Amino acid sequence: MSIHQSIKRMTVPQLRACKGQRKIASLTAHSSVFASLLDEYLDFILIGDSTAMVAYGLPNTLSFTVEQVAAHTAAVVRGTKHACVIADMPFGSYQRSPEQAFESAAFLLAQGGADAVKLEGGEVMAPTIAFLVKRGIPVLAHVGLMPQHVNTMGGYKAQGLDDETAAQVKRDAMAVAQAGAFGVVLEGVAEQVAAQITAEVNILTIGIGASAACDGQILVTEDMLGLNGAQVPRFVKRYADLAGDVKKAVERYADDVRAGSFPESSHCFGVKPKTK
Repeated sequence: MSIHQSIKRMTVPQLRACKGQRKIASLTAHSSVFASLLDEYLDFILIGDSTAMVAYGLPNTLSFTVEQVAAHTAAVVRGTKHACVIADMPFGSYQRSPEQAFESAAFLLAQGGADAVKLEGGEVMAPTIAFLVKRGIPVLAHVGLMPQHVNTMGGYKAQGLDDETAAQVKRDAMAVAQAGAFGVVLEGVAEQVAAQITAEVNILTIGIGASAACDGQILVTEDMLGLNGAQVPRFVKRYADLAGDVKKAVERYADDVRAGSFPESSHCFGVKPKTK
């Protein structure tokens, strides 16, 4: 069999070619089942380190490991055929040196099956991004509000609302573009700043709490489906209330079990269903 097989999954070059042509839609996922439901509608799926919070109930993303990301990435890859799959580089897996970053990123591609990786940081991470790209690893950068910097930022605070942070976000975006990142996530960035960056850089901008002018958007799936608690971040639009639907379904199931009406004979083996 020829090794040159047709590629149906969205590739990084195809994503980048969308710049100025059409908007990119993306969401997070961390399980095969959920990924399979999202796949046909999205350009890329991110295995975000937000999985630490939405799937593990942790207070932040800082304790998530590269091995955990790889395991969830592999599950998402198994559940998808169309969307490009991008894996988050967790805190502590890439900041020490470009060599450490390459080892972690290579693990996510080889063991997780990711098509690309995402990492936080602008100017300071530009040399690392260049190091990875030169060695065949596509990189999606992430600037603005960076959850892995929650301690130095003093919380999850929007960026670019004053001249100083606006200038820094712009410098960060320019730096990662020059380093070779194929795109940059702009999180929690003032609308006008995100719009200006999108117009000035030649790489994709993916907004989350940024601007509609960005080349694409991403949200945490549990947030937009109403599965992540009553508190809704300002930048999230809820497209469903699945938590309510799940609770109703579980309530009905529990009531049926306690009333003895489930399982019925049709759900059991070796029993002829009752005829009416």
